[in-house]
Amino acid sequence: MSIVVTGCRGQLGAALCRLWGQETVGLDLPDFDLTDRPRVREVLTAIRPRAVVNAAAYTLVDRAEREPERCRAVNVDGVACLAEVCRRLDCALVQISTDYVFGNDRGRTTPYRETDVPGPLGVYARSKLDGEIAASRWAKHLIVRTCGLYGRLAERSAGNFVETMLRLAAAGKPLRVVDDQRCSPSYIPHVARALRFLLDIDARGIYHVVNSGDATWYEFACEIFRQAGLKVAIAPITSAEWNAPCPRPFYSVLDTSKYLALPNRPDLPPWQTALAEYLRERG
Repeated sequence: MSIVVTGCRGQLGAALCRLWGQETVGLDLPDFDLTDRPRVREVLTAIRPRAVVNAAAYTLVDRAEREPERCRAVNVDGVACLAEVCRRLDCALVQISTDYVFGNDRGRTTPYRETDVPGPLGVYARSKLDGEIAASRWAKHLIVRTCGLYGRLAERSAGNFVETMLRLAAAGKPLRVVDDQRCSPSYIPHVARALRFLLDIDARGIYHVVNSGDATWYEFACEIFRQAGLKVAIAPITSAEWNAPCPRPFYSVLDTSKYLALPNRPDLPPWQTALAEYLRERG
């Protein structure tokens, strides 16, 4: 029996398909649209997978403020449809979620555990939390929260933070990067290996999976340039100065103690080590 990976043309979905190989069936737009319930039922019923990993999502966080219905159609209603079909087929549902479900506690300084009460900011964040709730209505659910994903670019991936920083650095212009949002940047192959492990042991409930340590986006950018051997004029700015339409969490570092307590689990190296691996592999 196969594992279905939705969003297979995105960074994470493509990485899962590469890592897991022939046992995966990748699905994505335009042939597979989470908002088309009859089509979702038809396709999954024909495949009858042993698990569905939902790596598809509406992730345009700023645009979501202008089109909340579209965002929720994918991130909430689409997940509810997957949960319904997985219940009917008696297969596991793995829902990929995000650190954005936290963020309204501006004074927070300790990493969030799975049991901490969420506090989403903005349309996208609220939709992802509601998507978690929709997934959890089916008993065989696994919700994996992660953060700041970057990895090999895929057909439907617009880019990632590392590639954006390197591209802007190559343009030779001074950079301004937000320095008051602290999170856990994560390398997709490490997250993908952890996801496979959790799926193989039939893990249920919520797990946080991120590379260890934390950084602001400014600190992350500085480390990218240091490891790449680039001298770049870069200045820290505040979220207020950036003035994005969607509010971002000021602190959304995720605690991975629950995952790390599992015997024989793959490691989640420090984010600096993960970045070095990515830069080596991209050449």
